[in-house]
Amino acid sequence: MSESLSISLTGITDLPPGKIAAIVTSLEMFEAPPPRSDPPGMEGFALDTIGREDVARYLAIYRALGERWMWFSRLVKPMAELQAILADPAVEFFSVRHDGRDVGLLELDFRVPGEGELAFFGLDESVIGRGAGRWLMNRALAKAWAKPIGRFWVHTCTLDHQGAPEFYQRSGFTVFKRSVEVDDDPRLHGHMRRDSVPHHPVIA
Repeated sequence: MSESLSISLTGITDLPPGKIAAIVTSLEMFEAPPPRSDPPGMEGFALDTIGREDVARYLAIYRALGERWMWFSRLVKPMAELQAILADPAVEFFSVRHDGRDVGLLELDFRVPGEGELAFFGLDESVIGRGAGRWLMNRALAKAWAKPIGRFWVHTCTLDHQGAPEFYQRSGFTVFKRSVEVDDDPRLHGHMRRDSVPHHPVIA
């Protein structure tokens, strides 16, 4: 579906069946924040570069981490476009490894000159609450500001973890924009399981 939708800036806007909506919060920083120490107990965590031709592994991690938050932008993208992104040297992909398995995803996008985007940042439920988020953010910031950039930014939305905006602000990002994003519900087109993200019921 590609029809336009007029959104009321005061009150409620009804969405057509098959659509979903989220409030997007965008955050940015213009210099590296003061470094923070890793939490204790992180010795078993490691970053592993995802191979540029390993689309299957990338998608498996993306789906495992993001399906509970309705991450779907990579799932609906044509395979040729996704392969081109993974092949682009200006985009970097890492898995978080722990106990011999993939438990996190870090994707950094430097395709805009002078800028870096924290494109994807996620962890498995099994390691959340143990300091892994701070550990991963420390590495994301270090990798981003090792590049010749003057701005690092990220966006999150109301479909994501409710603590994400505060976590990013604690990490040194500042909110600069809020947006409304409307899209097709990926569960109605086979991109995600119909029973995924039950706290956002399907309205067909």
